[in-house]
Amino acid sequence: MDLDEIRALVREVPDFPEPGIVFKDITPVLADENAFSTIIDLIVVHFGRGNVDKVVGIEARGFILAAPVAYHFGAGVVPVRKKGKLPWSTVEESYALEYGEATLELHEDAVRPGERVLVVDDVLATGGTARAAASLVERIGGKVCGIACLIELEFLKGRERLTDYDLFTLIRY
Repeated sequence: MDLDEIRALVREVPDFPEPGIVFKDITPVLADENAFSTIIDLIVVHFGRGNVDKVVGIEARGFILAAPVAYHFGAGVVPVRKKGKLPWSTVEESYALEYGEATLELHEDAVRPGERVLVVDDVLATGGTARAAASLVERIGGKVCGIACLIELEFLKGRERLTDYDLFTLIRY
């Protein structure tokens, strides 16, 4: 399956979660076994087996992509969640969204010092979420070896906030 076929599966939902936002719904992509396996394989091939110790999935759709990527790397998978959702001692990072503000948390012992970490999410918009997740990993001693997102909203210029990282995106709008 090629990227144009995968892109055709992305559903656009106007005025969600707020008026004026066109939400990119990846649910149909995830439901298609060929599209789903293709995106996982492309991420794994880009970063290379043996180069990642942990995969950090950003809540919530990032979890769905991170788990099979971690499996293929033979790596652990770690959730980064919204504030108040993790049950253990955490570090936190606040950031701006394209339509608001948020705070992410990571368990303080989720990554060991020096571990190579891939950050995974569904959509790269302003770059704030990915940057916050990468900052959390680095604060507890991990080395971010890359960031992977299924979709990049280029008009929001999120890539500019992530120039320090190997950023891999598959579908660009």
